[in-house]
Amino acid sequence: MKKLLLFLSFLLFNSFLSFAAEEPNPVLDINGEEIRPGVEYHVVSLFWGAGGGGVTYGKGPGNEICPLAVVQEPSDRNRGHPVTFTPVNPEEGVVRVSTDLNIKFAEPPIINFCRGSNVWKVHFNEALEQHFVLTDGVEGNSGCETEANWFKIEAIGSLGYKLVYCPAVCDSSSEAICKDVGIYYDDDRTRRLALSDQPFLVVFIKKSEDILKSVTST
Repeated sequence: MKKLLLFLSFLLFNSFLSFAAEEPNPVLDINGEEIRPGVEYHVVSLFWGAGGGGVTYGKGPGNEICPLAVVQEPSDRNRGHPVTFTPVNPEEGVVRVSTDLNIKFAEPPIINFCRGSNVWKVHFNEALEQHFVLTDGVEGNSGCETEANWFKIEAIGSLGYKLVYCPAVCDSSSEAICKDVGIYYDDDRTRRLALSDQPFLVVFIKKSEDILKSVTST
């Protein structure tokens, strides 16, 4: 009996270790702290200067009024509008890499003529033959009908992260798009978030915090 209990304990322990080893790493903000669902963060360019600033609201592609698009501030002095992240598993207390999640602006635009949601989604613009990141998506309710609303965060070495559109919430979708989220330049040089072969490299800054806590605490 003791041998059986020891054997079962061994199996449970190894199963726990295997599960822990397979769990994706947490996404970290610029201060090295784990990103939490529901907490507000600025998504800003990894590269300062010409790399531009944070993400914010913008007019739709082709001067469409609604829904509003997700664009990047041209100046690195502007952090844009903060966002929140919601993992596909609502019980998850940490945002992890390679995991489906919703992204939404935490605040409405200053001037808003649209009644849609602040949730990000991917939409194909037939005139421009390009997939853009827009607002008016649906939060939660994972499945084929909400496939356009799910993104992932992937680590880029130890430097930063990239946003990816490669949803795994629809088992029957064998032709799902898998692409990085990059920057598409309009004729007027508006920086639009769009699916691209060149990723937009980013870091995450917690709202109302200094870039590095260690600088202010020393």
